[in-house]
Amino acid sequence: MGVCRFASSPGELRPFTSPQAHPPRLTNVGNQTNSQRLARWWGFARSVVVYLNPLILRAWRRFYRTLLAPGDVVIDVGAHAGTRARAMRSLGAKVIALEPQRPFAGFLRATLPKDIVFIEAAAGSSVTTGQLAVSSRHPTVSSLRTDFVSGAASVAGFEQVSWNESQEVSVVTLDSVIAQHGTPRYIKIDVEGFEEEVLAGLSGAVDMISVEFLPGFPQISLVLVDRLMELGNYRFNPVVGETGQFLWDEWWDATATKGWLRSLSPESDSGDLFARLHEV
Repeated sequence: MGVCRFASSPGELRPFTSPQAHPPRLTNVGNQTNSQRLARWWGFARSVVVYLNPLILRAWRRFYRTLLAPGDVVIDVGAHAGTRARAMRSLGAKVIALEPQRPFAGFLRATLPKDIVFIEAAAGSSVTTGQLAVSSRHPTVSSLRTDFVSGAASVAGFEQVSWNESQEVSVVTLDSVIAQHGTPRYIKIDVEGFEEEVLAGLSGAVDMISVEFLPGFPQISLVLVDRLMELGNYRFNPVVGETGQFLWDEWWDATATKGWLRSLSPESDSGDLFARLHEV
């Protein structure tokens, strides 16, 4: 939330520490200057051009074709420009997409196929409201986790990013979405450091989950692996960047995966860490 610390379970607040962390000064979205509005629309346009690139969409369609079947329920948490939601829907999946950030929420509501269920909300550990820290020029890294935002200045790849606005957003839980739309085959979570809070709102295992990994924040990824193992007996495989390809030929256990995450340099590319239930 606006003064959000990282919650490892509902009601338990645990701060993310950084030697250079300090709360950013944020302007409410409703009180933007003209230059801020221009920066916001420039960032939005850049995201749409980058993430709706036909080559990227094709790569994700090809990738998800090996994992999903027509009729599978999937939940896209942090849909952004709708890249993954569109790719999965094209394969016949029943997609529920969550995105709270303006103007992306309005864009998705207007442009997503009508058989995609769109929810203008973030996901967290409880049904509530929160303050989203927004980067006008780099909206892909807007986050509900303020200590992630304030600690990012010292992390490789984030040097040019500034979070300059805040937006009040609705927050739902994965459990509440599942209760309304059914048990998913797959949940994709990409929420810039807020992933564990999202997983705290999920009470049971699903077949497959992906979470963003950020090499500059290894402690976040390590905690996510532990949380996923609390939910079920998972094996892991990363996808780097927007390649739409698994990095490993085999799925690794939690110990090996955490070792790999620790070995990454802060300059390494980020990506998605997929977790798949392992049958014993």
